[in-house]
Amino acid sequence: MGTAELAERRTGKKRLVSLISAALLTFGASVAFVTGTTTAAADPIEGCTATNGAIVAVDFGPFGGKVERGCDTTPTTGYDLLHEGGFSTEGTVHDGPAFICRIGKGSFDSGTQYPTPDKEDCVLTPQATAYWSYWTASPGQKNWTYSPLGAMARTPKPGDVDAWVFGGTDAGGTSGKPAFSPDDVRAQGGSPSPDPTGPTGPPTAAPGTVDLPAATRWLTGRLTDGERVVDEGATAPDHFLTTEAVYALAGADRQSPAARKAADFLARPAETDAYAYPAGRGGIPDATAAARLALVAEATGKDPRAFGGHDLLGDLVTYVCPRDIGDGETIDGCLTKGDFRTTGQSDAQAMAVIALLNGGVTPPADAVNRLTGLQCEDGGFTGILIRSGEWCDSDASSTALIALALKRAGGHDAVVEKARENLRKSQLPTGAWPAAAGMTTGSPSATGWAAQAMRALGDTAHADAGLFRLSKQQLSEGGFAFEEGLTEPQLYPTVPAVVAAAKSDLVALTAKRAEPSPSPTAPKPSPSEPKPSPGDPKPSLPPGDGPDLKRATAYLTHPTRLIQGRYYESSPGFATYGLTIDGAYALAATGTDDATLRNIVDFLDKGGKDGQGRTVHAWTLIGTKYAVGGAIGKTALLAEAVGRDPRGFGGQDLIAALAKDTCRAGNVDAVPYCGGKGAYGNAKSVFDQSLGVIAQVRAGENAAAAEPITYLKSLQRPNGAFGSMLVEKSDDEVDSTAMAAMALDLLPDADAQAAVDKAVAWLATRQKDDGGVPGASGNSVNSAALAVQGMSLDAQKYGAQIAKARKFLASQQNADGGFEIAKGSQPGSDVRASTQALGGTTGISFATLTRSLDGTTPLPIPSPTATSGPSGGTGAAGGAPVIITPGDTAGTAAGAGGNGASAQGGSGGNLASTGVRAGALAGAAAVLVLAGWRLVAMARTRRIREEDGR
Repeated sequence: MGTAELAERRTGKKRLVSLISAALLTFGASVAFVTGTTTAAADPIEGCTATNGAIVAVDFGPFGGKVERGCDTTPTTGYDLLHEGGFSTEGTVHDGPAFICRIGKGSFDSGTQYPTPDKEDCVLTPQATAYWSYWTASPGQKNWTYSPLGAMARTPKPGDVDAWVFGGTDAGGTSGKPAFSPDDVRAQGGSPSPDPTGPTGPPTAAPGTVDLPAATRWLTGRLTDGERVVDEGATAPDHFLTTEAVYALAGADRQSPAARKAADFLARPAETDAYAYPAGRGGIPDATAAARLALVAEATGKDPRAFGGHDLLGDLVTYVCPRDIGDGETIDGCLTKGDFRTTGQSDAQAMAVIALLNGGVTPPADAVNRLTGLQCEDGGFTGILIRSGEWCDSDASSTALIALALKRAGGHDAVVEKARENLRKSQLPTGAWPAAAGMTTGSPSATGWAAQAMRALGDTAHADAGLFRLSKQQLSEGGFAFEEGLTEPQLYPTVPAVVAAAKSDLVALTAKRAEPSPSPTAPKPSPSEPKPSPGDPKPSLPPGDGPDLKRATAYLTHPTRLIQGRYYESSPGFATYGLTIDGAYALAATGTDDATLRNIVDFLDKGGKDGQGRTVHAWTLIGTKYAVGGAIGKTALLAEAVGRDPRGFGGQDLIAALAKDTCRAGNVDAVPYCGGKGAYGNAKSVFDQSLGVIAQVRAGENAAAAEPITYLKSLQRPNGAFGSMLVEKSDDEVDSTAMAAMALDLLPDADAQAAVDKAVAWLATRQKDDGGVPGASGNSVNSAALAVQGMSLDAQKYGAQIAKARKFLASQQNADGGFEIAKGSQPGSDVRASTQALGGTTGISFATLTRSLDGTTPLPIPSPTATSGPSGGTGAAGGAPVIITPGDTAGTAAGAGGNGASAQGGSGGNLASTGVRAGALAGAAAVLVLAGWRLVAMARTRRIREEDGR
């Protein structure tokens, strides 16, 4: 929901992940957990080597110590790596053990855990300026990476190092890095990864020209009966090489009769079936073959949607992997969410993306983003579909092809630029490119691919230097050999060389004029109308095409996310109540599942307990000095929205608690934390202040809310915006501005209405051309949804902007019904983003949200049952909670796969300190991957504590 939720995420994800994965060995550094843990018998440091085990390093420098290392020869998770490495940890009372608050080791100060209780009580989320942040480095990496996963979610690989550092950092991990390098703490030293440092200017190569007519004559001569390639000694056609021949011939001449004849051969149903449908016409296609045939069709003017009796593009879209291996039921041919099933290689993934785009079909965002995850530290791309954290070895051919695909897809400029720089640096002085990093001999195939990409990216001089070198390597027959110096021409290396020599590329030679449109087999459905509850007026959706509400509801209510149909988890057995209420808000706004909404409300209201025996008031901390005003207000608002009494919800008078919790003066150095007169106790964010104001005003307590209202009004800036934080310095923020506007819109006075007008006008100025708005995690789904709610306060004036924002939200909805954290973020549906997107797209203000539960049937409140681990979904539920994990297909509605935003975080983002995924965290960021498999998205916002009620 906003910055305040960020903190919730930081803790939620980590909790989940660490409980899920077991012991891990890494080198490490910066986040602490809530509950105390005993120190395991550490493996001897000598037991870890560059290829066995993992190292974790903890910097006790701020406490008068040094960097202490630990080893785990059989690492399972980053959390367990700490313990197996000889460290002990403690979490926070509010967030549980997954949020590391203290770390200790027997070899330093007799095992005292730091920070000590007199410095940090570890009840609420620590300050963003003083917490443990989590950093990682794979074998060969020379620099630290701020972990996008919580320690419980990350699985270290042999040779990895983890680091934990105490202090402050931003949500994106751009500051606060360890003072030591990965190589300083590696087992038996480090081995730097390839990092081309050659000149970026084009090499000076002797001019020359590739003889295209000779090359095409040689290629045509390889075609048996002028239509197919048959390998020497074989009788059956080589479909793969036949497709290659088509690319080269069409690249040299788009009207090539030889290319068209070969394409006609491949389009025969028997040949298409034999190549792309080995499992039979009703079986799963070979995605590599389907993509290649689709490109053949596009290169020769045929229809890839009716090729050989198949809709090749439709089949590619249909069989995109919905989740990671291990996240729920295994899917044959799937490794990671977004893979085209059965591909295995990055070139096939890239070709499928190109084929879809050039065929007028928008590829699934997960499939495109999958390519970005294949970029290595040196900027190049690997040829294998690796998973996050695995060793990445780049090569020029893969780098060139993926760069072409991402350039065609758009929206990945930074990634493409890094690839471009890699190709510049890896070009040899001769003008050629090597087949693999570190080689000193050129490869005609790699040179052909790299020259294609460099020309498409505008580096004509580099491309020409490559062609000059190819002209020297062309053999007398007209073809090219696999490597420089060899004398036998081969079709495979000849194809990219010919396309490059024609000054074309795979994208250009298969391009069509039509703009991309929705998938032919998976058209984007029109938004489903919310079903009003009995007695409720039928809500009308804002203008413009928006997300599919039913699919989003199915994603959020899937049992792998919503435990017992009642709450989300951040770690097994540990409910994340803030996120659970967000889910309830979404269901209340849409009316798409009143039965589940009632289950959630009854659970919160009637003493329902999570697997740890905790009720919602273990989160609000009502009745203690740690009571969180934002959490109390958030809970009271839900009661009001569904017709329950906030003066007796969950056995507590929430309205009286807000009045009691109102600060009489500012005091930021004690508990409760008070931002100023009228602020709510322990509230750090504008979002929290707004929730409290809404709750009090809706309860008719305008007099008691007078000082909180005055304080909220005082936080508005001259431009109309609100920052995320009450006291700490923070930038103007969409989330907080929208929330404050909703709160102030409840008030009838002219000053309040003028403030609302000013805030909404500012929101409209923040909209991007694509309809999104900037948030903690980039072009944020969370922020766009809140902007819709804010601008809907004056829907008549801002109807066009609202329509654009809803269209943007629809574009970020995945096949499983869930939503990305942000456009261009790491792929995967996120529970927190999905709750906000679902409710926000309706345009209904939190201040007026109403949903009758009349006509619903109460169900018994289940007894608390400790979960053994994440269930595989992403929600904060049962082990697959709110952490981010890949989502499912539309067919399974919300299968065990989508990402869960962090269990408690807000808009999105990572905070190095806790090892959890952070939403727009104020102070920390929570990142966690559901079921320990999927990585989360990057988020970059200030920390906002989860305790603030988000």
